[in-house]
Amino acid sequence: MINLKNMIDSTQNIVFFGGAGVSTESGIPDFRSVDGLYSHKYKYQPEEMLSVDFFINNTAEFYDFYRDKMIYPLVKPNKAHIALAELEKLGKLKAIITQNIDGLHQMAGSRKVLELHGSVNCNNCVNCKAFYDVKIITANKSIPRCTCGGVIKPDVVLYGEGLDSEVLNEAIRFIRAADMLIVGGTSLNVYPAAGLMNYYKGNKLVLINKSATSFDSNANLIINESIGKVLGDII
Repeated sequence: MINLKNMIDSTQNIVFFGGAGVSTESGIPDFRSVDGLYSHKYKYQPEEMLSVDFFINNTAEFYDFYRDKMIYPLVKPNKAHIALAELEKLGKLKAIITQNIDGLHQMAGSRKVLELHGSVNCNNCVNCKAFYDVKIITANKSIPRCTCGGVIKPDVVLYGEGLDSEVLNEAIRFIRAADMLIVGGTSLNVYPAAGLMNYYKGNKLVLINKSATSFDSNANLIINESIGKVLGDII
């Protein structure tokens, strides 16, 4: 890890771009690994149950699955989350761009977190747009409703929905300006999020993932190990 440590020590404008692998070490399963969410069997495919059409047409079944498989109230930040928060405190890390919806970066102390796919901690009434935290979902055994009677929807990007343009554009600005881009815990196969890689024009691209990614040929440093161990050992 000497090369990575030297790169971090000599850089003052770092951006981190992370995926599901950042949170698997906290006990949250990813979607596409052998033991991930997509390998399990349900009445419907997970992609269908996490679609906006399914939410609208099968709201009760959507929430049965969502509570069971998308919310993990007892998980804690791991070494990767904590190391990234420390890098931000040191003034080196300018932003975290994440595909995760679990809020663990904020729990670890990170302040500048751009959540491409939203967060389980934010929920809004589809009618009056009133805000509710995640407790409205976990404490309710049926369809959660607002005081106005409207259905409450998680502020997460479901299949069939686009990414928030403001969050996406801010992520692009940070990546374009970055001297160093650390990418961790993602296969970089999911678009449009993976397309953010094309905006980095620097020469300090670090990929930390247990398996190969489609951007390995563009990287200046590739580390095929646990991201928690890698970042935890150098910060």
